[in-house]
Amino acid sequence: MVDASPGAAPAGPGWLARAVEAWAILGGLLLLTVVLLTAWSATSGVVLAKPLPGDVELTEMLVAVAVFMFLPWCQLTGANVTADIFTARAGPRTVAVFSMLSAILALAFSALLARQMVLGLLDYREYIETTTILRIPIWYAYVPSIASLVLLVVASAASTREAWRVLRRGR
Repeated sequence: MVDASPGAAPAGPGWLARAVEAWAILGGLLLLTVVLLTAWSATSGVVLAKPLPGDVELTEMLVAVAVFMFLPWCQLTGANVTADIFTARAGPRTVAVFSMLSAILALAFSALLARQMVLGLLDYREYIETTTILRIPIWYAYVPSIASLVLLVVASAASTREAWRVLRRGR
């Protein structure tokens, strides 16, 4: 639970903050691409009666990848959903303990999720499952998703370290 107010400094070293921010911007550009593809498909469907083939498949894959691309930034900046109702009247030490616990949970969960995604990638590559219309191998979406999860592990480790520093200082 790092300070997510506007202008708050992200936890972790500067290189990590820059990498995570660039990755999130790429995720935003990916979503912009989805919007443009959807608009193109809808327009060509109405005007030419010929929508973009596989637009739903592309939307599903690209949105899933984009969501994963935002996770490291959310972790590093503390922009994840939090239940502030539990800490609204808590002292700084209690908030620091909760921040530490949430950072450790994020680290453990992101590492587990990264491992499982790698196993999923290996299965999809072995059995070569593809999308129905465009015949895009499903495992293609796993590659940037796993890269996002690796960044999430690093961001979670950085936020854990930062939470530990705050807890040790006792403020």
